[in-house]
Amino acid sequence: MDIMSGTYYWPATFPSPPSYPRLEEDLECDVLIVGGGSSASQCSYYLADSGLKVAVIEKGKIGSGSTSSNTALIQYSGEKMFTNLINSFGKEYISRHLQLLQEAINEIEAASKVAAINCEFSRRDSLYSASCNEDVDKLKKEYEFLQQQRLKVDFLLKEEIEEKYPFSRDAAIYSYGDGELNPFRFTHALIDYAASKGIQVFENTEMNGHHYDAQNKRMIISTKAGHSISAGRVIFAAGYEGIDIRKELLVSFVSTYTVTSKPVNDLSSWYNRTLLWETARPYLYLRTTADNRIIIGGLDDNTNYPEDRDSKLIHKRDKLVDEFNKMFPAIHFEPEYYLTAFYGGTTDGLPIIGIYDEYPNSYFLLAFGDNGTVYSQMLAKIIVEDIIKGNSPNLELYLQDRPLVEKK
Repeated sequence: MDIMSGTYYWPATFPSPPSYPRLEEDLECDVLIVGGGSSASQCSYYLADSGLKVAVIEKGKIGSGSTSSNTALIQYSGEKMFTNLINSFGKEYISRHLQLLQEAINEIEAASKVAAINCEFSRRDSLYSASCNEDVDKLKKEYEFLQQQRLKVDFLLKEEIEEKYPFSRDAAIYSYGDGELNPFRFTHALIDYAASKGIQVFENTEMNGHHYDAQNKRMIISTKAGHSISAGRVIFAAGYEGIDIRKELLVSFVSTYTVTSKPVNDLSSWYNRTLLWETARPYLYLRTTADNRIIIGGLDDNTNYPEDRDSKLIHKRDKLVDEFNKMFPAIHFEPEYYLTAFYGGTTDGLPIIGIYDEYPNSYFLLAFGDNGTVYSQMLAKIIVEDIIKGNSPNLELYLQDRPLVEKK
């Protein structure tokens, strides 16, 4: 899959990351992780102290896929409001989902603290604003649900927003305790942590086939170099490229665009350097970085063709910069990095743990959606719990055939 193109900021922040050897022989392990991005690193983190023999294979270099284009706004709220998700899954189901998302953010923070490599994790508040007056009522209902779940949130009216920011919106939910990080450094930090605990990591090692050894109840993964890996369990954590291994009907793709500025001297007009997004679909989202850059993304396009996606990059870059200038006229935004990438979501608004008959003893971690890093942390913990303990009470929430509320 031709995932993305353009210029990438995150790898430039860590120009000499750890490197790992190519697999040069056949291998046996208890758990094989296929992939070398954020999702794979989060799985390796949870398996690091399991006592199991674990291996990771990545077809290129660690963090070189969609991790390099991830804007890494660490939030519990997603593109579909929780009040809308309740219509599909019920209130109890979504209340549990929200609790797990909050726990996942705490787990990301904890992981960033134990890792030796600085992930640039910071807690940030979020402003989720109404893009038009017609969205105010549904935003208020979302706020009331979050309050019922005992989250720390405020509902800001137009005057209060204008007091804090140089732009105006009719209303907004102000959420406390979200976060941001550097996804490239985070991925390397967790892989490095796992490797220090004895997990074997192999770069430039591409899977090109599989079969199931029914007699020994093991998955056999073959590599392009001609080696085989015998594994008791396999976690396919290959990000969007996991769909190239096994199609999933609940997944769909659009194209998205991102611009990163040169460092900015004065961010004082940006209240608390909050994460910013809105109710419009497609929506704009903004954040700052540890070295005082600004990232703005959005203007999603329904195209699934890389050539069409890429042809729009310069136009979308300029439009994103214009949108920023309207919001923060006092901040000079000079683009330095800009990219376009496929962005995967699910039709029902929840991420997926795929368990399929044709892949015995295997899990597909499909953390698709606009807060994929949080989804990955949550799903990785569930999958590893299922492997180690033999079950996870939260697994069925995210299976591809998860229960929907029956429509009457």
